[in-house]
Amino acid sequence: MLRDRWPAVVHMTDPIRLRIDQRLAELGSAGGTELSAEHTLRLLGNQFRCPSAYRLPPLALIAALRCLADQTRARIADEQTGAAGDVEITLVSEERVRTVYEMKQKAVTIDDLDRAVEKAAGLPHRIDNYIFVGSEPADPAVQEHATELYDSTGGTEFAILDCLGFLRHFLHLFHRSRMAFLDAYQQLVLAEPDSAVSLPLKEVFLSLRQQAEAES
Repeated sequence: MLRDRWPAVVHMTDPIRLRIDQRLAELGSAGGTELSAEHTLRLLGNQFRCPSAYRLPPLALIAALRCLADQTRARIADEQTGAAGDVEITLVSEERVRTVYEMKQKAVTIDDLDRAVEKAAGLPHRIDNYIFVGSEPADPAVQEHATELYDSTGGTEFAILDCLGFLRHFLHLFHRSRMAFLDAYQQLVLAEPDSAVSLPLKEVFLSLRQQAEAES
């Protein structure tokens, strides 16, 4: 059943937890209306703009990459400690990190790029891509600096993307996976410790999803 895809929320002792449990039950009984890619992006954008939402873009990226991994046989690891960035991609057939994603809740700067070069240099093997996903557009000079790093690092591509822009491309390219992505993102959000994603933020997502599915 659709409801079974969502993690159980236990020990509901306060009003917000009770409302979360109620919204989960209502979403499950609604039959899982399929949202369009653009409705999904609008939902995420509204949640990302909430206060203290710094952890949400990495979770959305992880959810997208997990869906991508199912089709490309890449293995995704979210390493918040001891990793070069927020998300590392390792091919199933290898132990070598190929791509690193680092999230920034601001515009990416030249200092950010230079620190990334240092972190990449500390890895056992040269990586193929070091991709920043920023919440604000990067200055053209910063974009140009990122391009120039390919030669100076011996072949590592450095790129700067916008989070919602990346997700828009992903959701349209893998259109049939859009609901799998949304379910995966919901699971990640609800499973996060409340210290990282607050209960109000979790409730906001469920409320926005209910509203979007009702309007779809």
